Amino acid sequence: MMDAPPRSRDGARRVILITGLSGAGMTTALKSLEDLGHEAIDNLPLALMPPLVDQIEPHGRPLAITIDSRTRDFSADALVAHVKALQAREDIDARLLFVDCDPDVLQRRFTETRRRHPLAIDRPVSDGISREQQIVAPLRDQADLVIDTSILTIHELRRFLAAEFAEPGESGLFVFVTSFAFRRGLPREADLVFDVRFLDNPHWDPELRPLTGLDAAVQTVILQDPDFDGFLDRLTGLLGPLLPRYNREGKSYLTVAVGCSGGRHRSVFVAERLASWLSGLNYRVGLAHRDLPAAS
Repeated sequence: MMDAPPRSRDGARRVILITGLSGAGMTTALKSLEDLGHEAIDNLPLALMPPLVDQIEPHGRPLAITIDSRTRDFSADALVAHVKALQAREDIDARLLFVDCDPDVLQRRFTETRRRHPLAIDRPVSDGISREQQIVAPLRDQADLVIDTSILTIHELRRFLAAEFAEPGESGLFVFVTSFAFRRGLPREADLVFDVRFLDNPHWDPELRPLTGLDAAVQTVILQDPDFDGFLDRLTGLLGPLLPRYNREGKSYLTVAVGCSGGRHRSVFVAERLASWLSGLNYRVGLAHRDLPAAS
């Protein structure tokens, strides 16, 4: 889940302050921003932040900093005060990014990696998670951007950040199209969801069942459905006028999810066609098939 921040001020030096819950993906976020051209600094003591920001060159690389409960002098209230001070400056475009995650997912991640929670070295992981949630709650409330990574893959998190913090000249709406299986639940990050289970299902053909919507034989069957062309025309007719309005309102990232029963045939093909149509309109487009095996 992502809440949209305000737009960047022209000419201001960008500073992204990353905080959140341990295990939620702060390090991944920092590395992703580094890949996008930001100078990355991990676990910076709060006392060092003002002089560091003052040293940024006017036209130099943007800065990404993680400050969290591991930091020696960490204080949520102090960090909020620093953020507000930076945001009051005309020469700085400061944003607070909060990386969140469901406690049950965090518990599983720490268990699977056998890592200790930084706030529960000699206690159960659940105690550390609970304590940290309380400590950083003021930061979540003040954040310009909140990303919930509970069901996001690393690649999806990177796509979110790439869309939000694109370089100048690459601004505008980024549309991410994903196929999915209804039986595995709706994509949590979806803004718009379309159900294509009414189309003829290639799954019932034994020869087509092992194939996917990326295969020509499956595509032929779906294209022969008498309702397919009309549906696609109406779908693009709906999205066509909406996308410029989203863009005009400052929305930087839109996720369109297309679902069918198994997430393998119909939704995959429709998502492919939709992404192709969007690319033809010169939108920045991402495409993924959530429930399609990687080997397909």
